[in-house]
Amino acid sequence: MDITLTVNGAARRVEAAETASLLEVLRNHLGLMGTRYGCGLEQCGCCTVLVDGEPAYACTREVGTVAGRAVITIEGLGSATDMHPLQQAFVDEQAGQCGYCLSGIIVSAKALLDRNPQPSRADIVTALDRHLCRCGTHQRIIRAVQRAAETMRNGRPA
Repeated sequence: MDITLTVNGAARRVEAAETASLLEVLRNHLGLMGTRYGCGLEQCGCCTVLVDGEPAYACTREVGTVAGRAVITIEGLGSATDMHPLQQAFVDEQAGQCGYCLSGIIVSAKALLDRNPQPSRADIVTALDRHLCRCGTHQRIIRAVQRAAETMRNGRPA
């Protein structure tokens, strides 16, 4: 079946079953490898993307449910030469070890900063609670989100 969805600002048409996971379509049909498969059970957050600006698990979301909706992946935030403030802050704070979880964490942090440009530490912890980072860089992740929030408030738009 032909399904049209907007991914990272561009209309994309894919031939896939409506019941295929959004994650499968992003990775296997569109070549967007930044969104990762972790557990397949909505327990780790590695597969998190934004659907109409809200964090969503791509591993269990059927692609048919996002037809005509806006999907943002980590690739839609910035590039190696023009990083989003969140991406730059994660680099500056050395917030990643293996990096496997970071794409989901960063897009969830983007949703938080879009709705709350001045989050408290507790707001950040709550927003990222659904993400599992086994490397133990939680404190650096929190600092990176705080740093990005400050950067964005002081002039660099999201």
